[in-house]
Amino acid sequence: MQNIRKKTKRSIQWVQSPHVSNTRAAAKSKELPLFLTPPIGVVGEDEDLSSSTISKYVGIHLFAEFWFCRIIEDPKKIKKILITAAKKSKNTPLKIIIHKFSPQGITGVVLLQESHIALHSWPEKNYLAIDIFTCGEKTISHKAIAYLKKVFKPKRVEIQKIKRGLLKY
Repeated sequence: MQNIRKKTKRSIQWVQSPHVSNTRAAAKSKELPLFLTPPIGVVGEDEDLSSSTISKYVGIHLFAEFWFCRIIEDPKKIKKILITAAKKSKNTPLKIIIHKFSPQGITGVVLLQESHIALHSWPEKNYLAIDIFTCGEKTISHKAIAYLKKVFKPKRVEIQKIKRGLLKY
């Protein structure tokens, strides 16, 4: 399986393609490889900006779509998962809200000192939406995604990355 990079001016979308295998080990183990993120910080020339302009951004916003994954409906488990995802990505959890829908589905949000992590499940569609917005030089958003992939074990993953608050100086 190979990660394919689609690029627009302000976002990078990573899609795991089930049609191409990038390593023999991944093909044998049938594991989905982690996506690779460009480093957070100074935006390079490949971002369609003048090489003479130094640009930074306020934060990174990741949108992940997990298809055909393990669905967890227990609010206590979701709370633990969100706290662990926050800590693994070097974020500071402040408050957590979990809402269980009837007959199925769950939404969980952890408010972070650095912003938020949210997840929303649609069991009837075999779908989980994840939203991670973080700021700060010490946060590592993709580690939260890596952890959530281990927990939910999706068969298909789509990730979009947006640089928020693009600053030019």
